[in-house]
Amino acid sequence: MSVPPYQVGFRRVWASVAALLPGRGDLAELRRDPRRDLLAGLTVAVVALPLALGFGVSSGLGAEAGLATAVVAGAVAAVFGGSSLQVSGPTGAMTVVLVPIVGRYGPTGVLTVGLMAGVLLVGLAVLRAGKYMRYIPAPVVEGFTLGIACVIGLQQIPNALGVAKPEGDRVLVVTWRAVEEFAKEPNWTAAGFAVAVAAVMLVGARWRPTVPFSIVAVIAATIVARVGGFHGAKPIGDLPAGLPLPSLSFLDLGSLGSLLGPAVAVAALAALESLLSASVADGMTVGQRHDPDRELFGQGLANIAAPLFGGVPATGAIARTAVNVRTGAGSRLAALTHAVVLAVIVFAAAPLVSKIPLAALAGILLATAIRMVEVGALRAMLRSTRSDALVLVLTAVATVALDLVYAVVIGLVVAGALALRAVAKQARFEQVPLDRADHTAEEHALLAEHIVAYRIDGPLFFAAAHRFLLELTEVADVRVVILRMSRVSTMDATGVLVLKDAVEKLERRGIRVLASGVRPGQRRVLASVGALELLRHEGREYATTPEAIRGAREYLERAGVLPDRPAGTATVTHPVEA
Repeated sequence: MSVPPYQVGFRRVWASVAALLPGRGDLAELRRDPRRDLLAGLTVAVVALPLALGFGVSSGLGAEAGLATAVVAGAVAAVFGGSSLQVSGPTGAMTVVLVPIVGRYGPTGVLTVGLMAGVLLVGLAVLRAGKYMRYIPAPVVEGFTLGIACVIGLQQIPNALGVAKPEGDRVLVVTWRAVEEFAKEPNWTAAGFAVAVAAVMLVGARWRPTVPFSIVAVIAATIVARVGGFHGAKPIGDLPAGLPLPSLSFLDLGSLGSLLGPAVAVAALAALESLLSASVADGMTVGQRHDPDRELFGQGLANIAAPLFGGVPATGAIARTAVNVRTGAGSRLAALTHAVVLAVIVFAAAPLVSKIPLAALAGILLATAIRMVEVGALRAMLRSTRSDALVLVLTAVATVALDLVYAVVIGLVVAGALALRAVAKQARFEQVPLDRADHTAEEHALLAEHIVAYRIDGPLFFAAAHRFLLELTEVADVRVVILRMSRVSTMDATGVLVLKDAVEKLERRGIRVLASGVRPGQRRVLASVGALELLRHEGREYATTPEAIRGAREYLERAGVLPDRPAGTATVTHPVEA
């Protein structure tokens, strides 16, 4: 009995999904060293608390949205993600994308975008698209990171200066307006808190890297602001004591079409940043390797769950993941503990958290932005090649001036164009001498007057095809052209069409074209545009170059250009390159 096609398709999809779900190995991993994982999770939670608050405020949905994201998305991604050490939550890169979405569609638009992005990520995981993220060039990633760091820093200027956030969705414009407002009415209290907190974090990280100076600085700033009565240090404000009940009331089905573009951008960023963060975690450990498709699946479920509780879209967080690894985490229990500790803080300490000055959070994010920039890696990339430097700079500038999606697209397009240019330069089209071993000196000289051989080395594709056409059609004062094609590494339709065009132009000038050494893999491309039949016409294709030379001589003898050979003479064939 045959199985209906729809059942076969369903079974395949279910098999793909089942392969992405947690297994017994994950449970066994939790029992290896739970004490170390619990301690690591507690440390990460201490580091993540001010970051979650700050990124929630920066996104425009408030500190409570950042906390909800860190708790819900952090827990879901820890269970279903493809990395045992990844810590997920709100990030600066995602905040950069969300700010213009909030400005245009409002908070409900952001929640809807997050839900749609989660569905897209699950779809990418089922389609096994995770492996393709490895093809993003390093200069694009470095430029992207540098640009994000700049944008995160610029976004903090209004809160760091203690002014209301000006209107606008372009970070450079908003920053300039904030500076103008500060110049009119300086708030030195807020600026002092921001600078002090940032300085404590940066200096402390160099002095004692294992101490979470972000939480130390936030606690100190909150105490000083409360005891000293500094009115210029505006606090976060009231926070709900707990998470809201899950709800889909924010979802507006009529707006799904207009939100698809932003959802694709959020999904792309979540995939890129999460897989990059997971790769960083792999590099910091021995024996740990993440599953990219399962990581996309876990991030997709996390982004589906977070909006239900009022959270913003989440990704894997490189800084928190690095802290998790450095403090000895060995399994998913650490990331799960981080989410549980933050949930306890949300339920038990919301009134205390609400007293934290916004300027202190701005200082934390300023320091975070500075620490995101790896000066050594940037210097090495800028010095490597001019192409890498150009891609890095363009991606960084586009990130600041435009947005992250355009920046990545521009970086990939420019990197791809430069790579094609480099590959096209490897293509060689040069005249090679006829083999003397098969002929007498007199005969060789006679042949050389009428036959010319060219060898094509490297790829014959669209980026190199135009130069090939120009060089080949400039051939003059010969009767036969032999194309030695055994060294053609690859060819595409454009290259083959140019080859066909060149052969036809030479034929119209009375120059016969022969080919030797055509590989089996090239025949399908040649046949697709009719070039193979053109070369085969009247036997113009030969397996080796000596055979092509003999064919050329026979053609010239029939045309009366060369004298016939005396009877009984034969050309000796030597094994030479095709």
